[in-house]
Amino acid sequence: METLKTNNNPVEKKFHPASERGHVNFGWLDSHHSFSFGHWYHPEKTNFGALRVLNDDIVEPSMGFGTHPHQNMEIISIPLFGELAHKDSTGTNGIIRTGDVQIMSAGSGIQHSEFNHSSEKKVNFLQVWILPKVGGIQPRYAQKTFSEAGRVNRFQTVVSPIDEEAVWINQDAYFSLATLEPGKELSYSVHAPGQGIFTFLISGKLKVEDTVLERKDAVGYSGKENYKFHAEVKSELLVIEVPMK
Repeated sequence: METLKTNNNPVEKKFHPASERGHVNFGWLDSHHSFSFGHWYHPEKTNFGALRVLNDDIVEPSMGFGTHPHQNMEIISIPLFGELAHKDSTGTNGIIRTGDVQIMSAGSGIQHSEFNHSSEKKVNFLQVWILPKVGGIQPRYAQKTFSEAGRVNRFQTVVSPIDEEAVWINQDAYFSLATLEPGKELSYSVHAPGQGIFTFLISGKLKVEDTVLERKDAVGYSGKENYKFHAEVKSELLVIEVPMK
């Protein structure tokens, strides 16, 4: 973690180059990990505040994750292309498509499976785990579809504990998607002191504060209330705001 100074206030920064992510390829699954996961462990990449996992998963046609359990974790899935078939022990059985955002509150315990719904095309999705604010809640599931037009040159909130237009999360965490045209700028303000932002660049080339990101790079910042973004080319990004303690 790099410590900077802004108006005499310490600002923490951690750069996560795409090339330094953990990587596993099981044939049916090709996965890159921004944080320690499974058999890959990095002592400096165990979490970013309440953000525990950010996996960039590509699953082969008709393949997927068999039924397995989770407890006390907020699990978010964001398809980048393709479709996921989801089943869980709450009785939910459905398809998650590109443009959708899915969340499970594992709470006191849930079992689920995720498979590529297509028998011909791969699916690529971001799997994100957030530590919960309250443990042991009743497991729950939610899914919503968001318009791509609603994030052009603006932040579109897709996960929030307070925004009724987003999917609800059991944590003071916020997920925002944006698609910036070349040369466009945005600013992002955290919702409360003590929150940090983790920016994952899905595609393009983007400057966040003093850090230039290219495709699948990421950077975490904390210690400020407002952050600046500048797109050098057309860029798609995900900003995850989380409590740092």
